[in-house]
Amino acid sequence: MYDSHMDTPSQLLRLRDPGIDNPYAQVDFPKLRRGGVDGAFFALYTPAQMAPDSATRYALEMLAATFDAVQAHSGEVAPAFSPEDAAENRKNGRISIFIGMENGSPIQESLSLLNQFYRMGVRYVTLTHNGDNALADSAAEGKRWNGLSPFGKRAVAQMNRLGMMIDLSHASDKTFWDCLSVSRAPIVATHSCCRALCSHRRNLTDEMLQALGEHDGYVGINFCPSFLSDSFASDPADAALLDQADEMEAAFIQAPSDPARIEAWHRMQERLLKLPRPGVKEIVDHIDHAVKWAGIDHVGLGSDFDGILIAPEGLDDVSAMPAVFREMERRGYTPEQIRKIGGQNLMDVLGRVIKVSQSMC
Repeated sequence: MYDSHMDTPSQLLRLRDPGIDNPYAQVDFPKLRRGGVDGAFFALYTPAQMAPDSATRYALEMLAATFDAVQAHSGEVAPAFSPEDAAENRKNGRISIFIGMENGSPIQESLSLLNQFYRMGVRYVTLTHNGDNALADSAAEGKRWNGLSPFGKRAVAQMNRLGMMIDLSHASDKTFWDCLSVSRAPIVATHSCCRALCSHRRNLTDEMLQALGEHDGYVGINFCPSFLSDSFASDPADAALLDQADEMEAAFIQAPSDPARIEAWHRMQERLLKLPRPGVKEIVDHIDHAVKWAGIDHVGLGSDFDGILIAPEGLDDVSAMPAVFREMERRGYTPEQIRKIGGQNLMDVLGRVIKVSQSMC
C-alpha cells in the first residue's frame, strides 16, 4: 500500500521520534508497519504566509530532518525516488519514504532551485497551498494570475523534463485546467476528494476527475473530514472547537518542547476525537465516485495524515488503514482493484511521469 500525501516532516521539527509508537501521532514508523503501508510521500509543507526565503530554509530543515530520521531507522525504512526503488525496498522488508513539496514557495521563481530540490529527492510539487504564490493561483484565493503564472508555465515544463509530478491539490480550478493544457506529462492531485459529494473548494469536480483519467493522471482521496462531508463541524460549537484547536496547535508549534503546551495540545486532541465525524464509509464513497469518473486506474489514497487536526471515525491513525480495504472488499472491489487503489496506481503514474522526462532528453 502506498500513500501519496503525509505531512510527517513538519512533525519531525516538532520533536516527534518516528521510531516509537507515539500515542498522539497519526504517523510513525511502527504505525506504518502495522497499517501495511509499503511507502508514503512525506510532504515538505510550508505555510502560504511564510516569506519565500523563510520557506526555502524551512523546507530544507524538513528535508534534512526526514533524511536524518530515515538514516536513524534504516532497518525499517529507506528513501525511494522511483517505483523501482520502492519495489527493491519492499523486497528487502523496508518501508519506502518518498519526498514531496507542498507549496511551491521555496522554489522562489528559480528553475535552478527547482532542479536542486529534485536532486535532493523531491518527486512532486504541490504548486500552491492556501494562498496564491509565484507559480499559480490557489483554491483559497485564485485572484493573482488567473491560473498559472508565466513562471509557473516554465516550472511545469521543467518538471516535465525532470520527471517530477505536478500536484494540483490546493490549486484553483483555472490553475488545474491551465496545467492540463501545458503539461506533457500526466498531472496528479495527491490529496483531494470529490466536489459532487462535498462542496469544499479543494475538492475536484466530475469534469476534473474525468480529465485526470483521460490524461493518465491520478487523484489520492483525502481523509480530512472537512473534505469528506459538508455536515462535519456544521454545529457552531464544533466549529468553535476546531478554531480553538488551530490556536492551541500553533502555540505548541512555537514551543514543541514546553511540557505545558504539549499537555494542552494532547488534551485538545482527545477532545477532537469526540466530535461527530465522517468515517471509512465516506472515504470509500469518494473512492467510488472518483473511480466512476476517472477510472479504476487513476484513483488512490492521499490520506493527509499528520496534516489534519482530526482523522475520520475508525481511522485515528495510519495503523487503521486496512479498514478502508475491508470496506472496499465489502462493496465488491476485487483484490486486483484494491491493489491498484491501494498504491499501484500511484507507482504507475510516477512511472509514466518519469517516462515522459526520459523521452524529452
